[in-house]
Amino acid sequence: MAQPTMSDEAVILLGALENQRGHVLGILDGLGEDDLHRPVLPSGWSCLGLVHHLALDVEHFWFRRVMAGHTDVEVPPLHDAWRIDPDLPADQVLELYRRETERASAVITNTPLGAAPAWWPEDLFGTWRLHDLRQILIHVITETACHAGHLDAARELIDGRRWLVLT
Repeated sequence: MAQPTMSDEAVILLGALENQRGHVLGILDGLGEDDLHRPVLPSGWSCLGLVHHLALDVEHFWFRRVMAGHTDVEVPPLHDAWRIDPDLPADQVLELYRRETERASAVITNTPLGAAPAWWPEDLFGTWRLHDLRQILIHVITETACHAGHLDAARELIDGRRWLVLT
């Protein structure tokens, strides 16, 4: 069976998302278990909690649930992924993120940009709606970039490291 051919626009959008995913993992590279679990802001979120949120509330939710319609997969209630068990090893959360991004990329690769979501959480967003994969991709790129920026600030607070600083 032939692999679907992605449009130039889809390749560009997926590339932009992959760049942000790389930023998320790259800014955390070298942090130890304690620093990844440590609450950084008064709200109590940690770098690892944010990655867990990106894995489940963003990658899994938007691509596997909304676009592909896989609503039978059990995940924590939406917006609860920020809270993680303090004993959960960091490598498990980072691997979860990698797996979910791979699964999401498979959905993106095999779905036309104009395809409508297979499922929509009517009770969650009121009248707000994203109508196709293109809009969902742009939304996820924006959300991932925003959270990559949060991780930049957190990393600088933890040990002073900054992402892609040119000196």
